[in-house]
Amino acid sequence: MKLHASPTQTLNTVTAYGPGWIEINARRHQRPVLVRPEGEVLDWAPPGFEALAPEHFETILALGPEVVLLGTGPAQRFPHPRLIATLTSRGIGVESMDTGAACRTYNILMVEGRKVLAALIPV
Repeated sequence: MKLHASPTQTLNTVTAYGPGWIEINARRHQRPVLVRPEGEVLDWAPPGFEALAPEHFETILALGPEVVLLGTGPAQRFPHPRLIATLTSRGIGVESMDTGAACRTYNILMVEGRKVLAALIPV
């Protein structure tokens, strides 16, 4: 799916996504990524939802978001609470949704100036 261009040239924007990939600032990524409005787009270690472990969320904690959008692939799935405990115990909101919804929601929150991080597993 192609997303409309945003006037936020200096911010990381999800520009498209499709089966097995996510495009950020017109650059295609074929593995899980961590995206924040500013800074580098980072590769994220888990190869898929089933491989998520607490240390993957500790990596996110170090980046200091206020809210995390977890894109779980083609379908909405919910991680076990023990996996995200490092985030929720510090008051960081975690929202799980399918990756397409996470991409669209990230773009909205990013434009609003929120301190959001999208942890995206390709569709």
